[in-house]
Amino acid sequence: MVTNLYERWLLEMWNGDFGLARELVTDDFVGHWPGMDVRGPDELIEVLKQGHEPFTGVKVTLDVGPIVTGDLVAARWTFSGDYQGRPVAFSGHDILRAEGGRFAEYWVMSDVKGLEAQLG
Repeated sequence: MVTNLYERWLLEMWNGDFGLARELVTDDFVGHWPGMDVRGPDELIEVLKQGHEPFTGVKVTLDVGPIVTGDLVAARWTFSGDYQGRPVAFSGHDILRAEGGRFAEYWVMSDVKGLEAQLG
């Protein structure tokens, strides 16, 4: 169950079906990004939109996992797309905690420095 939930999270929601957040996360969801917390599905949707906005042809792929233990799931992914006509890609890791068939908490670590170097 958590494996399917994560695959929908990454392969559907992060690939553009942002409204799916209302189905996949709890109302009191908290996402922990470096330097900021995101609360609830509506804030998550806004962060997803902002993250995709500078890019075209976004494709998020699953590289490793998901690995499930109890109510926790972990995975490694790659985000790729075009930025001002140049291809860019960076990877990251997710850890999510499920509660009642939806995600209640999220921690992400990604290669921001690598992305910044590609963007110039």
